[in-house]
Parts: sequence; structure tokens; C-alpha cells
Amino acid sequence: MNLTEVIDSDDPAVGLRAVGALHRLAEQVEATHVALARRQGWSWEQIGDALGVSRQSVHAKYGK
Repeated sequence: MNLTEVIDSDDPAVGLRAVGALHRLAEQVEATHVALARRQGWSWEQIGDALGVSRQSVHAKYGK
């Protein structure tokens, strides 16, 4: 099923599965790039600013 079919679907299950898949993908991309930013010396504040969240929030999530 392509993106247009998902958007145009009258079946909520189709749309909700797509939303779940997008959330999982976004989490993977975020984690990868937070790790990359840290390896390149970015501060938690810089990362939080780039993500539109507080430095405390991003540190709590990835600072382990």
C-alpha cells in the first residue's frame, strides 16, 4: 500500500498502523542522530534546541 492509499483509506486500522510505523522510524532516526551529535561533541542543550525540547528532556532520554 502506498502513502496515498494510506491517507485515503477509510479503515482506521490502516492509518493507525502507518502512524505507529512512523513513530518507530522517527525514534530510530532520532536516536541515531543524537548519538552522532554526542560523538561530534554537541552539548545536550544544542541537541535539545535542534529537537525543540529541553536539554533535560533529551538527556533523560539518551544520557544513559
